[in-house]
Amino acid sequence: MELYEIRNGLEQAHLTIQEFHRSLGIEQKEREIERLTNLSMQEDFWQDPQRARSILDEMNGMKKIVDELKGLDVDIQNLLETDELLKQENDPELMMLFEEDYTTFMQRLDAFEKSTLFAGPYDKNNTIVEIHPGAGGTESQDWANMLFRMYTRYAEQSGFSVEVLDYLDGEEAGIKSVTFLVKGYNAYGHFKSERGVHRLVRISPFDANKRRHTSFASVDVMPEFNQDIEIEVRSEDLRIDTYRSSGAGGQHINKTDSAVRITHLPTGIVVSCQSQRSQIQNREQAMIMLKSKLYQLQLSKQQEEMQEIRGEQKEIAWGSQIRSYVFCPYTLVKDNRTGYEQSNVQAVMDGDLDGFVYAYLKSLVKQETSSDN
Repeated sequence: MELYEIRNGLEQAHLTIQEFHRSLGIEQKEREIERLTNLSMQEDFWQDPQRARSILDEMNGMKKIVDELKGLDVDIQNLLETDELLKQENDPELMMLFEEDYTTFMQRLDAFEKSTLFAGPYDKNNTIVEIHPGAGGTESQDWANMLFRMYTRYAEQSGFSVEVLDYLDGEEAGIKSVTFLVKGYNAYGHFKSERGVHRLVRISPFDANKRRHTSFASVDVMPEFNQDIEIEVRSEDLRIDTYRSSGAGGQHINKTDSAVRITHLPTGIVVSCQSQRSQIQNREQAMIMLKSKLYQLQLSKQQEEMQEIRGEQKEIAWGSQIRSYVFCPYTLVKDNRTGYEQSNVQAVMDGDLDGFVYAYLKSLVKQETSSDN
């Protein structure tokens, strides 16, 4: 790497760090950390354990941001001082160390920038993902299965675990539906960009004439809410059905009716769970899914009301096509919201989604910044 490239990079990095200090409100965070620290030392702090844990989580989250940014401040100052030495003396060994330290610093800065993108109120939660094929029978069902495989690989590569909650095989190939839980810190933050309709264009493997087909599948993503929220669900509003569960890919088939399907009659929301052998456990997980959906519905209504007040007209993400995957006559995956694209389709289908995820998260930051101005 040329010396002038490093110097240009440091100059840009210095401006970026200064912007982080402003945009993240570091001084305000330090004052808030001090206030919460004093609060946590009060004798009655643990009288409400849930509130206490929430306060400590908030404080530790702010501490992590402040400490990491201060660490970057120290690193860039050291690099600038080394650069001054290199201007005075041409030392090959020092230059090699300078380049190595610069590379490490830029990797840390990039990681910090990405971590700041997970600022949504529920980004840290686990996430529940549902995939449903569109019209088109086997074609769309196979496409839904391809998306399921893609997301499973992405989750594993990102250090998350995946638990299939409900799975229904397609008649000839693929799947009719799948619901799975992704567990890990910031799981919802990583997956919320995927909510919407996904379009596939390819030469169909099910068409003897090798014609090009277009298939659609819808993906719904919601944060998992457990004890974080209080949603009142009346028993008289529920219809609970049980049935025999069957696992994905020929896993266990229970001889008892352990799978549970819950219908919320006022809204028509239906959730199913068959991942556990116990009907009680499946019912508990299904209730968590139902509460998560009801809370998401409540948030969506509030957002729509705010948009009406502001006079904004926006498409509902669930009903819009967010991304196209073209396998033929050329290869390209393009996100319609951000313009981000990737020509290596196979890599994307193997779980290389970070580019799309971070482009979407950055676009949210830009939208918030423009709305504030």
